Amino acid sequence: MPYRPFNRLPPGALVAVVAPAGPADAQRVAAVPALIESQGWRARVYPGCHQRTGFLAGPDAQRAADLQAALDDPAVDAIWCLRGGYGSGRLLGRITLPARPKLLIGYSDITALHALLDRAGWLALHAPMPASDLLLPGHEDDARVLFALLKQGLPAGTVWAPPLATPALRCAGRAQGRLLGGNLSLLAALCGTPWQPVTDGRLLFIEDVSESLYRVDRLLLQLAQAGLLAAAAGFVLGSFTEADDPLPVLQDHLAHLGKPVLGGWPAGHGTPNRALPMGALATLDADAGSLRLDQDVLV
Repeated sequence: MPYRPFNRLPPGALVAVVAPAGPADAQRVAAVPALIESQGWRARVYPGCHQRTGFLAGPDAQRAADLQAALDDPAVDAIWCLRGGYGSGRLLGRITLPARPKLLIGYSDITALHALLDRAGWLALHAPMPASDLLLPGHEDDARVLFALLKQGLPAGTVWAPPLATPALRCAGRAQGRLLGGNLSLLAALCGTPWQPVTDGRLLFIEDVSESLYRVDRLLLQLAQAGLLAAAAGFVLGSFTEADDPLPVLQDHLAHLGKPVLGGWPAGHGTPNRALPMGALATLDADAGSLRLDQDVLV
């Protein structure tokens, strides 16, 4: 059965930390095991986390080998990506997914890996990462919420109705579908590849950082011209930070589709950055400003 739930992380669970994208400061890498062990779990930091090859955390072969090893090892309970940046897309043709799904946690450039897993019918968590988020001041609440979710579970019937950032686009209506998406730039980059997202009947989540208005327009236009926007059942819009508010551009591309849109959702490169389960069946209620999980994700 595709999109089947994972076990929540018990005491002693082994968490693999891999760096499929950009490099991280050595001091932050050194602090990762203590962060994980503070929750009663065990940490295994893979070699590529300690490397740097220009804008990448080590050569493609090393990063792919680390991820593949973590996926294949039956002792590993979850895989947590060190940070985003750039480089995950370079691994897509190098990774073979095992028969047994494994929980992968990350966002931003990790959107490319989420697309790979979604094609295989795996759930995944779009959620903060150690080196780019949780080890930095100001992310304490995100860490607390994520750790609680991983320990306590994420059952069907969970309803999220968080405070929404304003101003934000909202178009009335309800829709049910499986969550899909992530970083807008990565979603556009996947168009025309074997990993292009299939948005038919899905709830498409998008967010981005440091993208000027004309670039957001270009990226959304690419999704529209590829048929990804028209095929979606509804839209959840996360944060668009470190640039001008793209509300007019989002409205231009989404409001006329006649589908529910819920903007200002607390996920993405800003804070708060709350976890979203990619692949999970959910109901979007734009009128109530809520998402309801219609299946178990962590049990």
